[in-house]
Amino acid sequence: MNNRDTVKVQDVMANTYVIVDGLTTVHEGIELARKHSVKALIVKKRHDDDEFGIVLMNDIAKKVLAKNRSPKRTNIYEIMTKPALSVDPDMNVKYCARLFERFGISRAPVIRQGEVLGMVSYNNIVLNGMARDDE
Repeated sequence: MNNRDTVKVQDVMANTYVIVDGLTTVHEGIELARKHSVKALIVKKRHDDDEFGIVLMNDIAKKVLAKNRSPKRTNIYEIMTKPALSVDPDMNVKYCARLFERFGISRAPVIRQGEVLGMVSYNNIVLNGMARDDE
């Protein structure tokens, strides 16, 4: 990537995301993820001093399916990661990729001033950000 045209997270993020309440069942969460074609669910804050959570589909596979728990009797809050590591929309995608690598994550909500704007993943960065180098 050349320095003149810095690619920012907001340039590559997906605008499709789903925010759920922590009391949502895993079964309901799966249905929402399927309906909206997303690979993660953002768990909303309970109050202003709270933080967002996140549940990836692999969390459901590892913490519900593999442990033979009922998706209809397991709530999202029981398996979420909280606080969710989030990124600023103005962050350079190069640093976003480094952040993902350092913390072993593959996607994160994009948040500005407490408001979710989208989701960013390695796929978004590679397919939408790196391709711009060739232009």
